[in-house]
Amino acid sequence: MMELDSVKRVGMSAALKGAAVLRSYFGKVKNISKKGAIDLVTEADMNSEKVIIETIKNVFPDHSIFAEESGLNDQASKYQWIIDPLDGTTNYAHHVGLFAISIAFAMNQDILFAIVLNPITEELFTATKGKGAMLNNRKIEVSTVDKVSESLLVTGFPYNFKRLFNPLMKRFSNCLGAAQGVRRLGSAALDLCYVACRRFDGFWEQNLQPWDTAAGVLIAREAGAIVTDFSNQPFTVDQKEILATNGKIHEELLEILKI
Repeated sequence: MMELDSVKRVGMSAALKGAAVLRSYFGKVKNISKKGAIDLVTEADMNSEKVIIETIKNVFPDHSIFAEESGLNDQASKYQWIIDPLDGTTNYAHHVGLFAISIAFAMNQDILFAIVLNPITEELFTATKGKGAMLNNRKIEVSTVDKVSESLLVTGFPYNFKRLFNPLMKRFSNCLGAAQGVRRLGSAALDLCYVACRRFDGFWEQNLQPWDTAAGVLIAREAGAIVTDFSNQPFTVDQKEILATNGKIHEELLEILKI
């Protein structure tokens, strides 16, 4: 098997270079094109992805890359990097410092290493499969809250939310009525990491893409989270529903999400 230490070093270097790009543009972005009604793509996004991919390819030219802006390169490799160069683009475009770089490394579609980095707060979340999760090199674990009524939850709305408006609002209403509070931050990668480090007790969302969840799911699971779809099937990155909790409120939250 490939040496995971070198993968970690290259992944970290790529994330830090991407973060420098995002910081350099933050608050100054002028050219915002729209992929969809809300789906903003900025110069920062494109340039962050470019430097991340170049950093990886310089060391691992034969690895496959699956990235938000450039898509999936067609290299047949059992090694794959799943990259979101800017998760939380709408926040970024509006100068709100809640966004992240998300990088996951997989072998034969099994995610082995993950990085989520907020360039503004410099909070660095990492996880290695079977070795636990860290925030700035300190071990993190999920909360121990065992009732939804005492839980702080987080969710997100997909870019095409108008098409799913009624089920989204029904689930949001159910959770808002049951929980201590519900937040909506705008970065699924950070939402998952915040479940991992006890800031939130549960997270749910619909219609996410693999690059939104690949790194955050490993970090959450390595911190002790249970991550499934809304039917309690184990979550994989190609699924369209995600529920991540501390485990203790999982069954209760599954019931609340039923509509």
